[in-house]
Amino acid sequence: MKVLLLKDPKDKDSGQDPYIKELGSYSLEATLIPVLSFEFTSLDSLFEKLSHPECYGGLVFTSPRALEAIKICLKEKSKKEAWSKSLKQMWNIKPTYVVGKATASLVEEIGLIPQGEKAGNAEKLAEYICSREKPNSSALLFPCGALKREVLPTVLRGKGIPLESLTVYQTTQHPDLQEALSSYFSQQGVPASIAFFSPSGVKFCLQHIQKLSGDLINQVKFAAIGPSTAEALQSAGVAVSCTAGSPTVGPSTAEALQSAGVAVSCTAGSPTVQELAAAIHTALHPHNCSVPP
Repeated sequence: MKVLLLKDPKDKDSGQDPYIKELGSYSLEATLIPVLSFEFTSLDSLFEKLSHPECYGGLVFTSPRALEAIKICLKEKSKKEAWSKSLKQMWNIKPTYVVGKATASLVEEIGLIPQGEKAGNAEKLAEYICSREKPNSSALLFPCGALKREVLPTVLRGKGIPLESLTVYQTTQHPDLQEALSSYFSQQGVPASIAFFSPSGVKFCLQHIQKLSGDLINQVKFAAIGPSTAEALQSAGVAVSCTAGSPTVGPSTAEALQSAGVAVSCTAGSPTVQELAAAIHTALHPHNCSVPP
């Protein structure tokens, strides 16, 4: 059975993409199509703020792209030296809060120690931060994208925890997206499952996929990597077969989704390669709606 993953492939130097490998263990044939392009902005302002850790109580990252912006800054020799000699150590005295393992891994690459990566999504990370930060303390620096969700800032604001956001990247549609989708559907046909990895992916892809799938669209099992992506699909009237990223789905949550006309086949535990692959497998084989721990 074929699965279409709407995401960038992992770096070529890192070997086989982990999603393709994990889905292959379930005898699922996965294909990756890049959906998004990113334009980095305000990099001078970003490094200026990073150069004054004494002004902040810590860092918050909810996207790997924000770390990529920092890594671009550090390509400049003088900035890399300043980071290595003193700034990194000064920031490591303070907490660096992150969502997810991918973001945590990039935080470690620049020499910082991540906290909260098991939170899984912005809502849970906000709760984690609130349990550790005191109201009216120094602001947390939050490099983010232009399309960031307001959940985390809103929760922290409500608890009196200052957060200073800085937009460091813009999200746009990948220039080859529509051509790549058309080519895939003409050569491979309509896949058994399609996985979305961001609300922007839903925005840029869904209408084209609906057109290419035609009457077979109702046979496709749609998967989402996390709650915000699932919400974007549901808002577009799509039944989400599985979501990786909600810690648990209880009766009240299931009822709410069903009331909204969304068919919930099963929900994975966290937004990881293993959980998403297991959730897709379960959605395609509904006689066994369980996800490995």
